[in-house]
Amino acid sequence: MINKERLYNRLLELGAIGKQEAGGITRHSFTAEDKAAKELVASFMKEAGLTVREDSVGNLIGRKEGRNPEAPVVLTGSHIDTVCNGGIYDGALGIIGGIEVLQTFNEQGIEVEHPIEVYAFNDEEGCRFSFSMFGSRGVIGTIEQKDLEMKDQDGVSVAEAMRANGLEPEKVGEAIRPKESLKVFVELHIEQGRVLESNNLSVGIVSGIVNELWLKCTVKGEAGHAGATPMDLRKDALVAAAEMVQVIEREAKKTGTTVATVGRLKVLPGGINIIPGTVEFTLDLRDLSQNVSEQVEKEIMKEFGRICEERGVELQTEILQRIPPAPCSEEFQQAAQKACSQIGLKPFTLPSGAGHDAMQMINICPIGMIFVRSKNGISHNPAEWSSLEDCADGVNVLYYNILDLAVKH
Repeated sequence: MINKERLYNRLLELGAIGKQEAGGITRHSFTAEDKAAKELVASFMKEAGLTVREDSVGNLIGRKEGRNPEAPVVLTGSHIDTVCNGGIYDGALGIIGGIEVLQTFNEQGIEVEHPIEVYAFNDEEGCRFSFSMFGSRGVIGTIEQKDLEMKDQDGVSVAEAMRANGLEPEKVGEAIRPKESLKVFVELHIEQGRVLESNNLSVGIVSGIVNELWLKCTVKGEAGHAGATPMDLRKDALVAAAEMVQVIEREAKKTGTTVATVGRLKVLPGGINIIPGTVEFTLDLRDLSQNVSEQVEKEIMKEFGRICEERGVELQTEILQRIPPAPCSEEFQQAAQKACSQIGLKPFTLPSGAGHDAMQMINICPIGMIFVRSKNGISHNPAEWSSLEDCADGVNVLYYNILDLAVKH
């Protein structure tokens, strides 16, 4: 069994990097905080007896050799970055937990057939450049030139940020892992929801991850004088956008499984006495069924067209990302159920409503996910919390799960 005090102390130590006055943590990609976090995690990896390297997209990797160095690698890990003013468990638990598993293996003299690697993925959240899962996209080889040209709010591009951190954007392809070189990727993560808590369970086995559609919608009307323009002559972009937001909520609610969120809204010109001429807003649409998600999207766009025609405005949409659902492998789920039983936990299966690096990794290898209970379902928030006991349960399940997967040929 793992050393739960060491696990939790490392979580707290990593959680001190990027600490904000408001109480949360902010660690965005290619920042001083990001660099400090990687240096700390690298020290943990070395203490665990792992060989450590950083790949060409900024992923930090710790490796334990197997009896057969040429065997497909068993991967685990999660992301090292955070949202603005986030919590200490999101992403970090999967990295620290993976390191703890391998350190325990080494301390107990456990040898396995397959090499095992822990990934601390770079920029999963996408907060700085509005482009999520950069590190895992690099591993599967889907980063394009246009992605490297995306800029943060200060006008710094991804490529510029990489160079400032000693990486060469021209070499992103060197991070790609061939399919035949990998056996499975297992990600330990906090649930970020209330399903486990409502069932009074500390750990859950994920059946699959919902799809993720991000759209940027731009409504173009006509700016005008707030006092001199009669109501029936207006082409108010904000009023049209407000109606569109209501459509999004209404259509998502109809299915009972879909979730949809408008997380950003920008009104231009932005004057108190000016009719809004342009409004930009984002749409985040998710469902475990790709067919259901596509139908909801179709109905939303149909209603958007009606609103544009009735209000005399135009709509432009840009797809920021479109990721299909990612089912977890049967082999992983069977191993995870066995692992739960080995430590006296009830095997319990649930879907993931949040996006994770695993949904990128499924493009090159089978995936699995283990969830740990989140108090009140809170995440992306300074109040994010999982108990020492629950975290230890999750990492112990990961221990037996990885052991099972890494021993087999």
